[in-house]
Amino acid sequence: MTGIAFSSGSGSKPRSAILFAAAAVALSACQSGSQTPPSGKSAALLAMEEVAIAAHKCWFASKDPAFTPYRMANELNSFSGRPRFLLVPAKNYEAKPLLVVQAEGSSRRVETFGPLLDGSLGPRISADIERWASGNSACAGSA
Repeated sequence: MTGIAFSSGSGSKPRSAILFAAAAVALSACQSGSQTPPSGKSAALLAMEEVAIAAHKCWFASKDPAFTPYRMANELNSFSGRPRFLLVPAKNYEAKPLLVVQAEGSSRRVETFGPLLDGSLGPRISADIERWASGNSACAGSA
């Protein structure tokens, strides 16, 4: 373990043992199977951050022509406990969402709904979201 110095001076053994024990407890707390991430963010928010970053990178930043008619509206800081992002028409940001991607509470399960899923992009959107929600941030080929 690095970062802990042990001295050989008199009276240092009890102090070193206490420091070592405290470090071991801190380390085990970081490695526990706790449901609450150390960042204080919910599992749903962490999952949605990963999915939203991948969606932005793969669909919009890459200038994928299949997604040029749309814009992404992030609502990850939702007070409802449902972080989400929406796809809306590019020329009408206030329009009804065409795709909603969200998660809720302590679950990493990501849900999708909206009319875009019923069109030709539906299978690709579903495959991308499923891949990103599983932790794989790779982009797929264009539709």
